[in-house]
Amino acid sequence: MRHHGLNIIAIGGGTGLSTLLRGLKAYVDADGPWSIARLGAIVTVTDEGGSSGALRKEFGMLPPGDIRNCIVALAEEEQLLSRLFSYRFQSGESSLGGHSLGNLLIAALTDITGSFDQAILTASEVLNIAGEIYPSTLADVRLRATLADGSALLGEVAISGSYLGEKRPERPHHARITHLAIDPADAQPTDRAIEALHAADLILIGPGSLYTSIIPNLLIKPMAEALRQSRALRVYVCNVMTQPGESDGYTAEEHLQAIIEHAGLVVDVMILNGGRPSEAILGAYVFRRHHQGRQLRTPRFGRARRYDFSAL
Repeated sequence: MRHHGLNIIAIGGGTGLSTLLRGLKAYVDADGPWSIARLGAIVTVTDEGGSSGALRKEFGMLPPGDIRNCIVALAEEEQLLSRLFSYRFQSGESSLGGHSLGNLLIAALTDITGSFDQAILTASEVLNIAGEIYPSTLADVRLRATLADGSALLGEVAISGSYLGEKRPERPHHARITHLAIDPADAQPTDRAIEALHAADLILIGPGSLYTSIIPNLLIKPMAEALRQSRALRVYVCNVMTQPGESDGYTAEEHLQAIIEHAGLVVDVMILNGGRPSEAILGAYVFRRHHQGRQLRTPRFGRARRYDFSAL
C-alpha cells in the first residue's frame, strides 16, 4: 500500500458502518486526490440480539455480528470466503437456524487464538480485507437507557429489539431515551483503536443506529477524549430515516444534540440527506411503520438554532 493519501477511521456498527466501508474501499490505494492510504473501522460490541446475542450468551464471548459485517464489506466481493462469512442458516428446527456462518467462524477463531481481538485479525487476514477492524472495547459491556418517563431499559435488545431468525416479534413502545450509559462505565478501548484515532486525517461517525451503534462507542471515556482532542476532520453522517425505538420523531438537530450531550464536541461537520429517498426505500419504511405502528420520517433541522460550543 502506498504511503500517500488519506488516513480514514469510521466509527459505528450495524449495517450503516458496513455499508459505508463497502463504498470507501474502492478508494483504498486508488489513483487521484481522494486516495485512501489507510482505512479502519471502530466497531461497537454491545449487540445482544440475533445470532450474536445467542453466541454471547452461550460462550461468554463478545458479539461478532457487526465485526463480521465489516470484515465482509472490506473483503473482495468475488471471494468465495466472503460469501461463506455472509451465509446464514435458515430458521427452522435446527439449532443453527438464524446463525451466520461468519459468526460461528469468529467464535471458533476466538477459542483457537484465545482472544477476540486476535480472532478479528486472523479473519481479516484470511479474507485479505482492504482495511483494519478494531472492536471499540474488549470489555463485556451492556447498555442502560434512561427514559423520559423515569424508567430504564437494560440491554441493546430492550432498546431497539432484535431477533434470531426471520420473524420480528411485536414490541411495546417505550418513552423517548434521555440518557444512555454503559456497564461497566470504566470500560477501556483497545490500544489499536486509540492509535488509529490519533493517526487519522478524517474521522467518520455513522451512519447507524443512534443509541445502539453510534453513541455506545462514544461512551468509552478514553475514546471520547481522543475524539475531542483529535486534529482530524470529524464528520457525523446522519441517518436518512428515523428509527423505531431509538430516534422516533427526531430532527437532524436532535441526532446531533444527543451525540454532543453524551460525548462533548466530537463533530466538526454534519452530513444529512437533502433529497427524497427512493420509492422502494420509502415503501419498506411504510411497511415497517404500519407493522410497528410508529411514525418514520427523514430527519431535518427542525428549528433555526446555533449551538454554543464554547462551554464544551
